[in-house]
Amino acid sequence: MKILAGNSNLALTEGIAAYLKLPLTKCSVRRFADMEIFVEIQENVRGEDTFIIQSTSFPANDHLMELLIMTDALRRASAKRITAVLPYFGYARQDRKTGSRTPISAKLVSNLITEAGADRVLTVDLHSGQIQGFFDVPVDNLFAAPVMTRDIKEHLDLSNVCVVSPDVGGVVRARAIAKRIDAPLAIVDKRRERAGESEVMNIIGDVDGKSCILVDDIVDSGGTLCNAAEALLGRGAKDVYAYITHGVLSGGAVARISASKIKQLVVTDTIEPTAAVRVAKNIRVISVSELLGEAVRRTAQEESVSSLFD
Repeated sequence: MKILAGNSNLALTEGIAAYLKLPLTKCSVRRFADMEIFVEIQENVRGEDTFIIQSTSFPANDHLMELLIMTDALRRASAKRITAVLPYFGYARQDRKTGSRTPISAKLVSNLITEAGADRVLTVDLHSGQIQGFFDVPVDNLFAAPVMTRDIKEHLDLSNVCVVSPDVGGVVRARAIAKRIDAPLAIVDKRRERAGESEVMNIIGDVDGKSCILVDDIVDSGGTLCNAAEALLGRGAKDVYAYITHGVLSGGAVARISASKIKQLVVTDTIEPTAAVRVAKNIRVISVSELLGEAVRRTAQEESVSSLFD
């Protein structure tokens, strides 16, 4: 088994390699003067089970091209099997036509990864489960719920908590956490007037006097979370925490969340945290390296991955 690191999240890759007690495969991923990407695998990988760890996070296009070129290099080096491990699958939010003459970019990216030579894909908390069907190769969609549940149990008093989905589409994800900690579920009913803006309309469920835990897969601008927190506190919530898998946190999101009434935002390291995230007073990062490492081990040894979440 060989573990290769792209440039998107070296710290997470090192954590996965440490869990597996394997050294990272020597690999050079660099750019020419015109920013063209060049990859050179510096070890023999013929007949090996290979895993490329690469989130397609910002800059998404650069990291996606790195993944595709690394996959092609492994295929031409006669690797036995190539698994693309995407802790964060970029373009996942473009999973359907949202209007006339708009693309389904998630399908296009899926095709690119498959055509480059990936034999299977391993990812965490896809934005929508049907994206698994966009690929013509096996896809293992891992869930960050066990990691989040463990952290919630360690840091919060479970006797007076309520798990909240920030929108109707995330109910299944929030319910999974609520079931694990035996807590009630509430839903924020919001109406989005235009892209990047959200307006909270109503709270479905009883949150009065409770510590609310917002659960979602992606936090980007932070507007939805901050609006949801305001609405929950307005309905009598004691305080508001948020547990999010992918901390995209673009633009002024970190400043917005730091200035908000969210007591603490917890994100995983599927996307490498920026310096601003690391110093923010109410943002904390937890690692999914052990979860991914165990999934990689089970994949290599042909064991069940789904049993991780039983």
